[in-house]
Amino acid sequence: MNKSRVILFFIDGLGIGERAAPNPLAEIEESFPLAHFAGETNAAVYSNGVMIPTDACLGIDGRPQSASGQTTILTGVNAPKHLGFHKQGYPNSKLREVISEHSVFLQLERHNIGPNVFANAYTPKFFEEPQRWKSATTCAVEAAQHVEFRTLDDLLAKNAVFHDFTNSVLRARDFDVELWTGAEAGKILAEISAKHRFTLYEYFITDKIGHDQDLNLARKVLPELAACVRTVVDEVDLDSTTVILTSDHGNIEDLSIRNHTLNQVPTIVWGRRSKEISVFIRDLADITPAIVRLLTEE
Repeated sequence: MNKSRVILFFIDGLGIGERAAPNPLAEIEESFPLAHFAGETNAAVYSNGVMIPTDACLGIDGRPQSASGQTTILTGVNAPKHLGFHKQGYPNSKLREVISEHSVFLQLERHNIGPNVFANAYTPKFFEEPQRWKSATTCAVEAAQHVEFRTLDDLLAKNAVFHDFTNSVLRARDFDVELWTGAEAGKILAEISAKHRFTLYEYFITDKIGHDQDLNLARKVLPELAACVRTVVDEVDLDSTTVILTSDHGNIEDLSIRNHTLNQVPTIVWGRRSKEISVFIRDLADITPAIVRLLTEE
């Protein structure tokens, strides 16, 4: 029997909003399976996926934020509760401590589960200049013993994908890389996942769109992002692989404001044990335990 695999496709700033303007997901026909609407959470999901409206507030007043939400997703620890507030931007020292002890990569290594990969490619600047602030995903990789950062050489070899999977951001910075469609990037992610037990990919342009209230960019980006997700789901072996899509907070689903929303976020599970594992997911702190469960219980 093939060993089980899990892909975590993390999308920053994707919430469950209203089926009306100013939600760009309501007007873009090719935004499935990203588009889920308040009051319609029992709607059918692409390719028999299971969508769970997921609490991002985690029992703490205020708008959910990236640093604490991502820390929660990547550790299973309720980071806002640990801090007593929602932390924006990058993890502070307390959150970095949580990640260093509870990173999903480290938890899997403790169970002798691997190889595992963070599929995002980093530019040379990351390795050449000291980083004053590090993302939760970067901290999660650093906490592991056997997970290495992927580089642009890996991207050129199609063993990594940039945070902008089209590579247009890299080309604008004069890097000599080819442009990819969402479908092409999705196929590469699927191929990467076939070589690893756990694969993490992070996409955060959606959050930037929400903060900038940029409807035109949303119209350009969301169909390609949706195509990327659909291709991952189509290309992997869903008998042995579980694909989990989730977010840290809402944002892009309400372009009337620049701030994050209080909306639930969609966690979507496809493939192996999807219906079974979806029962255990109610808030962001349930994501890492679900991944560990999937990979340790054959």
